[in-house]
Amino acid sequence: MEMEIISREFIKPSSPTPPHLRNFPISFIDHITFRYYVPLLFFYNDTKVSDQKSKISHLKSSLSQILSIYYPFAGRFKDQRSIECNDQGVLFLVANITGIKLSTILENPDEKLFDHLFPDQLQWKLMEWNESILVVQINCFACGGIVISVCTCHKIIDATTAFNFVNDWSKLNREQESESKSTSASLLPYNLLYAGDTIFSLGNLPKFPEVDFAIDKTIVCKRFVFEASKIKLLKNLVNFNSHVVENPTRVEVITALIYKCVVSTLGLNFKTTSLQIAVNLRKRMIPPLSNKCVGNLVWILFVMNPELHDLVFRIRQGLSEFCEVYPKKFGGKEKDSSFICECLKQVTTRVSESDNNQSLIAYASWCKFPMYEADFGWGKPIWVTTSACPARNAVILMDTRDGDGIEVIVSMKKNDMVRFECDVELLQYASVNPSITS
Repeated sequence: MEMEIISREFIKPSSPTPPHLRNFPISFIDHITFRYYVPLLFFYNDTKVSDQKSKISHLKSSLSQILSIYYPFAGRFKDQRSIECNDQGVLFLVANITGIKLSTILENPDEKLFDHLFPDQLQWKLMEWNESILVVQINCFACGGIVISVCTCHKIIDATTAFNFVNDWSKLNREQESESKSTSASLLPYNLLYAGDTIFSLGNLPKFPEVDFAIDKTIVCKRFVFEASKIKLLKNLVNFNSHVVENPTRVEVITALIYKCVVSTLGLNFKTTSLQIAVNLRKRMIPPLSNKCVGNLVWILFVMNPELHDLVFRIRQGLSEFCEVYPKKFGGKEKDSSFICECLKQVTTRVSESDNNQSLIAYASWCKFPMYEADFGWGKPIWVTTSACPARNAVILMDTRDGDGIEVIVSMKKNDMVRFECDVELLQYASVNPSITS
C-alpha cells in the first residue's frame, strides 16, 4: 500500500464569523478535557474514478459552508478557557492510495494500514494550542473507493458533536451532488447550539489541569464483534440470573461482559477496579438539551461490582443515581459551584492516578449515534470505525452497520491482550476482527 499526498490546504468558512461571535468561551467540562485528536474513518464503496476530482471539489465547497455554522472549529484556542474564532480554517488533505484495493482492506481490517489513511498520522496525538481543531483527509483509491478520515480535537468536540458535524457536512454535500440549491433551515449560518457559556459556564471557577491522557506505545488494540444473536443470548443470561434487572440493553450486557473479562485477564480485584463510563448529559439535563449542542456534554460515572448480572444492575442503578444529582447541580436553578469544583477535582485526580496502576477501565459507547448516516451523495458508508487508542484498558463500543450488533475496540498491553483475546467466555459471544461485508 502506497499513499501520496496530492494537496494540502486550509478550508475557511464561506461566511466570515461576525465580530460578536469571535470569542468562544468553553465550558467547565471542555476546560479539563484533553486536547488529543480523536480519529474517525468513513469507508465508501467503489465509485467512478473519473468522478473523484468533482467529488473533492464539492467536499471542499460544502466543508467551507458547514464551517460557517460550526465556526469555532475554524478558529484556534487562545488558552484553556476560550477559542478565538478567527476563521483560520481546518486543514484539508487529499491523498491517492495505490497498491491495494479498498475491498482488500475490508476483507482483512488491519490497524497498521489505517495509519496511512489519517492526516499526518494525527490520530490520538496531542493538539498544540495553535493547531487546527479539526483535520480532514480524503483518501482516493485507484479502484474508485473513498475513505474520509476526520481527526477532531476532544477539547471541544465529543463523539456526538463529531458525528453531528460530519452528518451536517454530508447533507450539504449531498445537496451539491444532486445540484439542489435549497438549504435546510437547520443549516443557516451561525445557528450553533452551545451550552458552554450558559449552563456549563466556567465563570469564576478555579483553573483545573486537563485530564492526563497517558499515551503508551506498547499498547495493542483488537476489534471484537458481537452479532445480534449472541447479544440476545447474553441478555437471556442476565435475565435468568437476576431478579432486579429487566430488559437489559445491548450496551449494558456487552459492557458488563468486557469488564468481567478484562478484570479476570489482568488478575485484578472486582471490588477495587473502577469501570469508568462516559455519560451523555444532553437528554439528562433539566430541561433536556438538544442533541445538536456542541462541545463536551459528557461526564464520568464510576461503577464497581463483580458478577455479570450484578454489574448490569450496578450500571443501571449508578446511572439512575447519577441522573438524579449531576444534571441538577451542573446547571439550572440548583447549580452548585462547590459541587462542580469537587467533581472537577475528583475526575482530574482519579483518572490521572489510574495511569500508575490498572485499577480503572475506561468505556465510551458510541452506540445509537448516527455513524452510518453520513451520505455525501454517493451512498452511506459501508463501515465506520476509529483508530487504535493507545491508552491502557480503554474500550470503545460502536454499532455494526445493521444497528443490531456491536463492535468493540479494546486497548491493552500486549501480554494482557494475548490472554484476553483467548478468554473462553468472551469467545462464546464475540468474533475477533471479522471481515466487513459490503
